Amino acid sequence: AHEDHAVRACYAALRMQESVAQYAEGVFRSHGVPLQIRVGLNSGEVVVRAIGSDLHMDYTAVGQTTHLAARMEQMATPGMILLAPATLQLAEGYVQVAARGPVAVKGLPDPVEIYALTGASASRTRLHAAAARGLTRFVGRDAEIEQIRRALALAQDGRGQLVAIVGEPGVGKSRLVYEFTHSHRTQGWLILEAGSVSYGKATSYLPVIDLLKAYFKVHDRETHREIREKVTGKLLTLDRTLEPILPAFLALLDVPVDDARWQALDPAQRRQRTLDAVKHLLLRESQGQPVLVVFEDLHWIDAETQALLDSLVESLPTARLLLLVNYRPEYQHGWGRKTYYSQLRLDALPPESAGELLSALLGDDPTLGPLKRLLVRRGNPFFVEESIRTLVETQALTGERGAYRLTRPIQAIEVPATVQVILAARIDRLPAGDKQLLQTASVIGKDVPLVLLHAVAEAAEDAVHRGLTHLQAAEFLYETRLFPDPEYTFKHALTHEVTYGTLLQDRRKAQHARIVGAIERSYPDRLTEHVEWLAHHALRGEMWEKALRYCRQAGAKALERSACREAAAAFEQALAALQHFPDGREAREQAIDLRFDLRNALYPLGESRQILEHLRQAVPVAEALDDHRRLVQVAGYMAACLRELGDLDGALVSAQRALAIATALEDVGLQIAANAYLGDVYLLALSDYRRGAEVFRRNVEALHGMPLRQRFGTASIQSVYSRAHLAWCLAELGAFAEGRACLEDALRLAETVDHPYSLAVACFADGHLALCQGSLPQALRALERGLALSEAVNFTLMIRLCNARLGEAYALCGRVPEALPLLEQALEQTIAMGLTTLYPPYAVRLAEGYVLAGRVAEAMPLGQRANEVARAHKLPGHQAYALRLLGEIAVNGEPLDARQAEAHYRQALALADELGMRPLVAHCHLGLGKLYRRTGTHEQAQEHLNTATTMYREMGMRFWLEQTEKEMAELR
Repeated sequence: AHEDHAVRACYAALRMQESVAQYAEGVFRSHGVPLQIRVGLNSGEVVVRAIGSDLHMDYTAVGQTTHLAARMEQMATPGMILLAPATLQLAEGYVQVAARGPVAVKGLPDPVEIYALTGASASRTRLHAAAARGLTRFVGRDAEIEQIRRALALAQDGRGQLVAIVGEPGVGKSRLVYEFTHSHRTQGWLILEAGSVSYGKATSYLPVIDLLKAYFKVHDRETHREIREKVTGKLLTLDRTLEPILPAFLALLDVPVDDARWQALDPAQRRQRTLDAVKHLLLRESQGQPVLVVFEDLHWIDAETQALLDSLVESLPTARLLLLVNYRPEYQHGWGRKTYYSQLRLDALPPESAGELLSALLGDDPTLGPLKRLLVRRGNPFFVEESIRTLVETQALTGERGAYRLTRPIQAIEVPATVQVILAARIDRLPAGDKQLLQTASVIGKDVPLVLLHAVAEAAEDAVHRGLTHLQAAEFLYETRLFPDPEYTFKHALTHEVTYGTLLQDRRKAQHARIVGAIERSYPDRLTEHVEWLAHHALRGEMWEKALRYCRQAGAKALERSACREAAAAFEQALAALQHFPDGREAREQAIDLRFDLRNALYPLGESRQILEHLRQAVPVAEALDDHRRLVQVAGYMAACLRELGDLDGALVSAQRALAIATALEDVGLQIAANAYLGDVYLLALSDYRRGAEVFRRNVEALHGMPLRQRFGTASIQSVYSRAHLAWCLAELGAFAEGRACLEDALRLAETVDHPYSLAVACFADGHLALCQGSLPQALRALERGLALSEAVNFTLMIRLCNARLGEAYALCGRVPEALPLLEQALEQTIAMGLTTLYPPYAVRLAEGYVLAGRVAEAMPLGQRANEVARAHKLPGHQAYALRLLGEIAVNGEPLDARQAEAHYRQALALADELGMRPLVAHCHLGLGKLYRRTGTHEQAQEHLNTATTMYREMGMRFWLEQTEKEMAELR
């Protein structure tokens, strides 16, 4: 009736391809007993024959147990597995069952509850495994349990909650989660669990993938076909309308997706579809039953899983879902202001609770008093448990759990100051073979598949099994999974960290290298699923060729999922591996291409300075290779970086160089990309809207007849991007009709190819043009849509642009309270990123919002600073806007400063006229007309208002025309 044997028996039944006898042999062999087992049935009795080196024994099992088993066998139909209550109790948590109700059994006085075995449970956590051996008493957390219970009740009523448990290592965060999720309170809830590991940050979605494997009951050894069938069946059974999100789950589980629509998506789209799919699944499940989602160890979480959590948190308020997380104090998040967020701070146990725990562990022998007083001051449950285990191992304590006694005076006992020291001492006391096996396991990771341990352990199979038995008995390792392949885990993250730290560097390196080979041999057809682990071990094993290959593959896989942080880290590691290659053309080309990969990973994150450093290292290498195609790429990329960072002359030179080389090569694709970079310098930096329009028109003409989805190495589809930016230039020039025609084409093309970033660019340009023309409803629709798309793609630049222009639109509509937070956020982001040359437009828009809010005093320093920066960096267009703003501030201030207002308006008018910025010219005339009307200079007021009226009418700027007509009426 030993629990482990009962569990193994259940799994043996599930794995019908293996005989019970073969499985039983493995069980005994793992306990150091080499036996051949033969099992048979004889008239309802189980006959076992055990044959060993010096043993030949027949054993016939008789009695009520075998009688019940025989009767249940008779009740079972072919393919059915039935369990009695006693067996279920031992195997609970390892298997899934369906109740068959009470059944009368011949020969037994009372009916017996019978259960049908329906499947294996998902992988267990270390606490599930520890529970099999018997957990220590759970004490001192009643208040925390009650707080989680209250959150659970709210979530059950459809008011979703987020509860975070925060505490130092070993304080009991996971135990609290375990006790709550395994209590009567969660009956009727679907519980889904996931956790992070310290070395898992480089693997995007790792906890999410583990959660999905448990939900879909997917095992590592299953084929792609089997996984596809399970996922499809589970999803469509839940809700057939979920079929469109099926490819996202298959892709996460590394199953090839045969779906043309999914394949046509770019990485940013796939990322958003993936995040939406997982969130949609959880929310859909919560409609049928309340859902408890557990994420542990968020301090080790990857960026994509963090993005999923952030998205899920936003959808909690109306869902029957409780999100329960835990983490160490160093973890940071942005949920603190949510009304449905609550935090539980776990500190060391209070003295009375610690004393209760110690009594349960040690017993009540009077001689234990001094030791209890020594340990109770620690209060950290993990520290207390490890301290007692050390005292038992060193024979300072004898007896058994709950009934120990001291063998020497307390003065002779030394309790180390930290749990790390305790663990290191315990590891050192292990027999050499067991210590070596534990160290080898630590190199594999916190979770240790037995197949890998066998492959890399420098010991025979029997020795490995004996060592694992010893390490489990000493509670260094727990067996967490039996089906389909055994897997072990370290008792605690600290146990793993300390064990790994005891290895010498050379041995560590050799073991990592062996693990790479073991993974390649164990999963030859599924290396893509394990590429992050291959990269991890290849780097630490200093297998530089494989490290380069696997790191680059891991980066590409992350970038495919738009996991930009993880992708950048992988490409950085690939560059580090490349340093160990002999110099040569191939290595130099790879060094350039890896820096391009890094640029593509870092660009959406707004890391312009880091990108520029990589590109500067690539330039001399490309020049030395005389590689013209790569020189075009690096020059174009540098132009974009230099423009963002304020080196406008350098940006112009770099963009012109890219175009010159591309033209000499007669490569149309490279010319289109170079034109895009050059046009951006004219539009976004130099305010030369005429030249910008000319460059983008060239692109639009060159793109005629080309495939729509071509990007030519840029972030956006050029058929959309060039039209949108041409419209942007035309808006500043007042050519609204031509600009509107460009935008209609751009929006139609963007929607046809379904490319979110390109569509966001088109929406922004649409909103910008509408705002310039004064078509406020159209501007609001376009900018709100562009902001939503940009946030979905997490494209920092577009979010900033849309926030600023949307804030301006809200302000002009009279929605100033909504406008100011957006405008403030846009300026704060610009300042935080150190983008000095981008300061003027964001400062001007915020200052205009302050003027409309009547906060003129706050607008003044922003306007002055914007003017200074624009003048210093030679940004004439931005300076013209800043000067016009200063005129508005002078007009609206108390008292009216007519001289300053007139000077600012006229300076702005001169710059705007020179640049061909007709809408701004008209605004300056309107400003002067209002000024002169207020100062009683009616003739000049009439002149400027007439000019403004004519210009507004010619450009179709009705919103501003109506304001001018009101001024004219006041003048009369």
